[in-house]
Amino acid sequence: MTKKTRPSTDEMIEAANTEVTEDAAEIEEQAAGDPGAATPELVAGMDDAGTGGSAPSGQDGEVTVEEADGAAPTPDLQEELDELNDRHLRLAAEFTNYKRRAEGERLDMWSRAQADMVRQFVDALDDLQRVGAWQPDATTVEALVEGVDLVERKFRQALEAAGVDVLDPVGEKFDPNTMAAMMRVPAESEEEDDMVQDVIQKGYMLKGHLVRPSGVSVKKFG
Repeated sequence: MTKKTRPSTDEMIEAANTEVTEDAAEIEEQAAGDPGAATPELVAGMDDAGTGGSAPSGQDGEVTVEEADGAAPTPDLQEELDELNDRHLRLAAEFTNYKRRAEGERLDMWSRAQADMVRQFVDALDDLQRVGAWQPDATTVEALVEGVDLVERKFRQALEAAGVDVLDPVGEKFDPNTMAAMMRVPAESEEEDDMVQDVIQKGYMLKGHLVRPSGVSVKKFG
């Protein structure tokens, strides 16, 4: 058995407007042939259609929402709504779990990167401790200097492996974004004004981020 579907409010209004249009066209045709042909009954019928007289109505001929769309949800619609709600809750829970996993993986990758950097510095620290453990009476100055140079090279290699760039701006124009003026020295000409003469403390840049500005002496003219 086919289930009969009640028309919606919009469908009822469209049907009433169509009937009014047809009646108006009929009146115009009759009036064109015979001015007295537009009878009061026909005009009254058009008015009734325009006010919803032929459509299901409530008080004063108004179509109510309850009549058109006020039917309670069928069991099939309620089941579909419950299924969609359950699916939404599952997706929200899965997304929350995904964010937690992603955050945990990000922290784990960061910790591993830090561990690799520390491992390289630890090797250089071991060499530095061995240099400090040398006995003065059994160590020459040349051997001590060579040991310190070895430690410095290892530290530099560790910094380069981590993506750190050393800033050594001797002879460059003073840049307040990457340099800090620690002292001023007189310049011999106007062209040397604001030029860096010496680097007192080297600066460092890590992958585009300034770690420490270079401490420099700046030439000033006049």
